[in-house]
Amino acid sequence: MAYRSAAQLRNTRRIEALIKLAAPALNVVLYAGDKASRIAGRDQLGPEPARRVGLPPSMRD
Repeated sequence: MAYRSAAQLRNTRRIEALIKLAAPALNVVLYAGDKASRIAGRDQLGPEPARRVGLPPSMRD
């Protein structure tokens, strides 16, 4: 591992501190998004059928 200067170490600590502060808020956003997608019924959608590549448009269906 390469030697880091004092400025690089200081910047690393600042960024890690910002991530630690933002982590709870990001967890709330992920939790809310998960709940919203379940309420909207996104889990109930079936998979999209595979598309047939290489055939003319009239023969794809």
